[in-house]
Amino acid sequence: MAENAVAGFEEADEILRQAAEWRAAGRGVALATVVSTWGSSPRATGSQLVVDDTGAFRGSVSGGCIEGAVVLEALEVIKEGKPRLLDFGVTDEQAWGVGLACGGKVEVFVEPVA
Repeated sequence: MAENAVAGFEEADEILRQAAEWRAAGRGVALATVVSTWGSSPRATGSQLVVDDTGAFRGSVSGGCIEGAVVLEALEVIKEGKPRLLDFGVTDEQAWGVGLACGGKVEVFVEPVA
């Protein structure tokens, strides 16, 4: 368990380091963070994904099932400069679109990095 916690901190460090590098290079940057989960979800609360204004990203908030949608939302956050709270889960409306096939729910907060 302790090894997983250390790995999580190292991963978070790398994501924040990448965000700082992209900002220092003059790029627009947004940070997405898993703020809550319910049921089965592929990534834990606190998992992060950083996105730059070209759509490049590093990290993960879902293991792949919602990454594309989060990147698109992050690009809008960069453009508008306003944070967003995203909610993903399996519903009738989402069954054939973006959602979590595992049956869980995840909320992701996306914020611009200044």
